[in-house]
Amino acid sequence: MHAPRFTVVSIEAFERDVRLRMPFRFGVVTLTAAPQAFVRATIRLADGTEASGAAAELLAPKWFDKDPALSNEDNFDQLRRAVRLARVAYADGEARSAVGHFAAHHAAHAARCAAQGLNGLVAGFGPALVDRALLDALCRALGVPFSAAVREDRIGLAAHAAALAPELEGFDVGAFLAALRPADSIAARHTVGLVDRIVAADAGAPVGDGLPETLEEVVARYGHRWFKLKVGGDVAADVERLSAIASVLDRIPEPYRASLDGNEQYDDVDGVVALWHAMGAEPRLRRLVDSVVFIEQPIRRSSALSRDIGALAAERPVIVDESDDTLDAFARARALGYVGVSSKTCKGLYKSMLNAARCARWNADAGSARCFMSAEDLTIQAGLALQQDLALVSLLGITHVERNGHHYVDGMAALPAAEQQAFLDAHPDLYERSHGAVRVRIRDGRLSIGSLDAPGFASGAMPAWDAMRALPNGWRAG
Repeated sequence: MHAPRFTVVSIEAFERDVRLRMPFRFGVVTLTAAPQAFVRATIRLADGTEASGAAAELLAPKWFDKDPALSNEDNFDQLRRAVRLARVAYADGEARSAVGHFAAHHAAHAARCAAQGLNGLVAGFGPALVDRALLDALCRALGVPFSAAVREDRIGLAAHAAALAPELEGFDVGAFLAALRPADSIAARHTVGLVDRIVAADAGAPVGDGLPETLEEVVARYGHRWFKLKVGGDVAADVERLSAIASVLDRIPEPYRASLDGNEQYDDVDGVVALWHAMGAEPRLRRLVDSVVFIEQPIRRSSALSRDIGALAAERPVIVDESDDTLDAFARARALGYVGVSSKTCKGLYKSMLNAARCARWNADAGSARCFMSAEDLTIQAGLALQQDLALVSLLGITHVERNGHHYVDGMAALPAAEQQAFLDAHPDLYERSHGAVRVRIRDGRLSIGSLDAPGFASGAMPAWDAMRALPNGWRAG
C-alpha cells in the first residue's frame, strides 16, 4: 500500500520530573529521580491534512553513556542535545514517508552527534522520540491504528529496508510486515534490581505506601511468572544474591522463566562463563538455572563485540543491548555468537522493526528459530512511553516484556488528576485506580493491551502539556 508523504510542520519538546518510590540499582547507577522527555510533532499531508502526535521517554542516566566522569545532569544534557539536533534535522520542509524521514537524516544526525562527543546510543535517542511522535501524527491523520499502519506499510519501510540493513536485500519486507498481528495481552517480566529487597527481613527502610516492595510481595500481588535478574560483576556475590532470589521464586508452583542481565558488569566472556559455571555448581540455584532463557549483555560495551562468545553461547543464548548502538550492530554481534537483540523504544522503533525482519530472514535461511528479539525496559513510565513500547513489541510477536517503571515509580500519582483519568478512561484494560492513583494493572503476571489497537500510535489520551516545562536551553520551537 502507498506510504503517504508528509512534511514536518513543527516539533516541540518538553519535560517533567519523575521521582522513584524506591531506589533502582542497575549497572553503575542507583536511580532515584530523572526527567521524562516529551515530543509533540505536527505534520501536513499532501492534501493539506494536518495532525499532531506525541512520544515520551525517560532521560535515564548511566545507561546511554556510562562514563563515570559524567554526572547524572551531564547525561540528561547529552540526551537533550540529541533531541535538539534531531528536531532541527527533521524540520527541513521536505515531504517524505515516515521511514523516509528517518532514513534521510540517520547518518548525518549520527555524525553531528559524534562531532559533539555523543555516542551512538545517545544519538539515537533524539530520532527515537521524534520518529514515534511523527508516526503517531501520521496514524491520526489517516485514522488508523499503529498496527494497521505498519502491517500495510503506510510507513514506507519496504522502500528503505535494504539501504538501512543490507542483510534484507531481496527479502520481502512487505510480506513480513503484513504477517504481523497485535496481541490482546503480554506477559510482564519483573525486574529484580541490585538493591531490591527480596524478603521483608532484608535490610533497607520500607517505603510503607501499601504497594509491593519486596520480591516476595511482588509475586504475591502481581502473579509474575517471568523475571529479569540483575547481576553485578562479582561471581561470589552474584551467586549469593541469586540464591536468595531463588528461595522466593522456587515457591511458585507453576514453571517460571527468567533472563539474566549483566548490564556490562563483566570485563569479558570468561568472567561470565565463570559466573554461569558457579551458578550450575550451586544446589540452591538448580531450578533457577534451568529457568534462564537468555543472558543479556553481561560484557562491557568496549569489548563486547571484540571477540567470539561461543563458550557462553553454548550454555545459553546471549543478546546485545547496550552494544546495539548502530543499525548494523546486531549483524556484527551475530557473527560473534550473539543470537538476540533487545527492542527498546529509546533506541528507535524502526531499528526494532529492521532487527525483527533480520531475525525472520536469518531463521528462514537456517530453517530454525535461532535468532530472536527480547523486549527490555528503561524504567518506562505509564502513559505514552509505556503504551507505544507495548504496542511495538506486541506487534513484533514478542510474548513477554520487561516492565519495571510501575514498580519503582508510584504510578501516575504525580500527574494532574484529569490526565490520570483520561488515560484510565481510554485504556481501562491496561490501567486501574488503586492506592490513590491510576497505575498499571497486572493480573496473573500479564498486561491487557487490546485498547492500544485504536487510531493513533497506541494512545487514546494525551498528557497535560500545560503541566510541563520546555526542555532547557531555550530551544522549544515551532
